[in-house]
Amino acid sequence: MAGGTKKSPIRFLKEVGQEMKRVTWPTRKELTKYTIVTVLTIIFFVLYFSVIDLGLSELVRVFLE
Repeated sequence: MAGGTKKSPIRFLKEVGQEMKRVTWPTRKELTKYTIVTVLTIIFFVLYFSVIDLGLSELVRVFLE
């Protein structure tokens, strides 16, 4: 904390409340779009790494036989 001063928990919570009022929240449409992009990105990476894992597993199996 700046200058070694301690803030009281109540003051801290009041400041948090003030900051939360300044936040620009996404609209419902934006939130839906961001959620869809996030889910599709996760699905893509899951599929990508699954294919890589399968390929490497098969490669190791070929070398060990």
